[in-house]
Amino acid sequence: MRTGEPLPEVGDVLAALATGLWHWDTAAGEVRVDAEAARLLGLPAEGARLTEAQVRARLHPVDWNEITGVVRLAVTEGTLAEVRIRVMDEQGRVVRVVRSRSKQSFDPDHKTYELIGTLQEVAEPAPGTPAGRSAVTGDWRRSREAFLLDAGRALAEARSTQEVLRVAAGLSMPGFSPDGLAVFGVEGDRLRIIGHHGQRQGEEGPFSGMPLDTDYPAAEVVRTGRAVYLSSPEEYRSRYPVTWPLAERFGRHSWAYLPLTVAGRTMGAWMAAFAYPVAFTPDERSVLTTVARMLAQALSRAGAAETQRELTDGLQRSMLPVLGPEIPGMDIAARYVPTGGGLQVGGDWYDVIPLPGGRFALVIGDVQGHDVRAAGLMGQLRIALRAYAAEGHRPDAVLSRASHFFHGLTQADCDEDPADMRFATCYYAEVDSATGTVESARAGHLDPVVRMADGTALIRATAGGLPLGIDPDSDYPTTRHALEPGETLMLCTDGLVETGGHDLRTGWGRLRHVLEDRWETMDELADALVQAVLGPSSHHTTGPLADRREDDIALLLLHRETGDYGRGRPPARRTMMTVAQAEPERISEARQQLRALLHDWPDEDQRDSAVLLLSEVLTNVLVHTDTDALLVTDVTGEPGERRIRVEVTDTGEDLPHKRRPGEMASSGRGLMLIELLSHAWGVAPRGEGKSIWFEFYESEGSPAEPVAPSEVP
Repeated sequence: MRTGEPLPEVGDVLAALATGLWHWDTAAGEVRVDAEAARLLGLPAEGARLTEAQVRARLHPVDWNEITGVVRLAVTEGTLAEVRIRVMDEQGRVVRVVRSRSKQSFDPDHKTYELIGTLQEVAEPAPGTPAGRSAVTGDWRRSREAFLLDAGRALAEARSTQEVLRVAAGLSMPGFSPDGLAVFGVEGDRLRIIGHHGQRQGEEGPFSGMPLDTDYPAAEVVRTGRAVYLSSPEEYRSRYPVTWPLAERFGRHSWAYLPLTVAGRTMGAWMAAFAYPVAFTPDERSVLTTVARMLAQALSRAGAAETQRELTDGLQRSMLPVLGPEIPGMDIAARYVPTGGGLQVGGDWYDVIPLPGGRFALVIGDVQGHDVRAAGLMGQLRIALRAYAAEGHRPDAVLSRASHFFHGLTQADCDEDPADMRFATCYYAEVDSATGTVESARAGHLDPVVRMADGTALIRATAGGLPLGIDPDSDYPTTRHALEPGETLMLCTDGLVETGGHDLRTGWGRLRHVLEDRWETMDELADALVQAVLGPSSHHTTGPLADRREDDIALLLLHRETGDYGRGRPPARRTMMTVAQAEPERISEARQQLRALLHDWPDEDQRDSAVLLLSEVLTNVLVHTDTDALLVTDVTGEPGERRIRVEVTDTGEDLPHKRRPGEMASSGRGLMLIELLSHAWGVAPRGEGKSIWFEFYESEGSPAEPVAPSEVP
């Protein structure tokens, strides 16, 4: 070309360089190509207007999907879109590999692209070479996809910020793994280092607390939300001369700074530094961008989980009590385990309230729900119960006032949304540490369990009323019983019994084996009970309700000391209960209690006979007197030589006597049955009233201390 001659047309220059020109308008769905671009696509060498479907038919289907991803990435970063694609013939064979470079514009209103670019034939790169890494095709693509799948799975499973950082540090990217990583967060108007890898501890100091307006790549990324790629030290030094001396001493050759964006908000930046030069091709940028997005999501989830755990710990510390000073003659242990899902605090709680005169109160309850509302209601109810107890009210009055208070708390919410009705179950007991007397009232809660001195565990039936908050005028009858030396009282919420798919029956059976074992301390027993429900062994004892939702667990143990917790314990069992004239249904509870007490008695006929005679004696008191019956049952002696004594006392004046009922008589056979079935029996005056007793012996011989039957008038 001579000087002064006009320059050739751009199209002629591109044709001379075997480079085609194309224009793609996604809104119209049309691709315009010149003659050279048409030839490279395997079409006649002439300009043409093609549909997207016609172009797509000439390209490898995997590569077409790759093009759309590279274009989106280039729009985000404001860079050229560069991609290698395979051109196919009608038989599906690769005829050539071409490189496309394009500049794109994006219409955010219509979500459409317009691209102008070039096509140029290139050689197929050898796998594993730098050119092979930059190619869209080949083994690198498969390695990249496998890497992203593994990285996504590992980051999704991380549960804390430290776990996320450990996963990020262990990522081995296909063909260009960084040897230095850093994650930056934002505090006010400054950067902070969340974590780093590949640098010694303390070397991050100059970068932490850096103002966001500093001429530093991570600060720019946070300000703009756009990635920064630095392929060489020279590029770093020219673009960021102020902070280059800080980065120079690490001896790295390439850097990538990417925004950590969640829900459109840039929460920080991620730095990947390389000890060798990296060109940061579109494919490499695509991998880094995908990892940055996954890393941002993982950090956001971990941060939310850690915030929730902090809230949980705070709620637990503020709402769950400290057991306080030691109580003479008593040992107390407690546990609270939150549910496994949702907010880690629910409505379960326990409390130990000191009272005047060496007494104290035990409280355990469960507010419906596993949310912040349930936790808040639980805290208010716990404070109210403490206040009513401090005023000196008896257990029935404490629960009555608490029910009225809780109904007032929840009524407004219930009026707005009847489906949001809340109630609470509760067990409240006053204990005299000197005598072991326990006076309790129950509001829809589980009955307590007593572990006797010889290890036998049985459910102690107590009178009860409606859960708190349902009826503000509910009554809560009291039940009185004695905690004997060596016995342990267990109070729990239904989560301890029913967790793992169990109902009340099967769940109690699972716990009973743990309770009846030997334990050195109450803390060991408390841990064993929780472990039986939540530990590895519990996974093999799922109950019939296998899809049952998990629940919070609250557990409270009270042991009346005898000097040891299992070794050399006295072989004695005792239960007491009152059957009032107005409570004939408690006869059934007395029968169940006696059967539980004799669960290991070897002679089944004797067990059945004892239960039958107990029914006869209690019924006789309710039918023939106007008084209540006090039932005391004792099992004494060594195994194999034990004796059971059942005694029923009432304040009636008339002593029972044997009769000879006629064939058609409906009564009068009770004492005859006692004489016929028991080993010994008798009637004894008791100042005001009398007692009727009978005994069975485990062996056919005489008891250790023979007791002759009393004469009956």
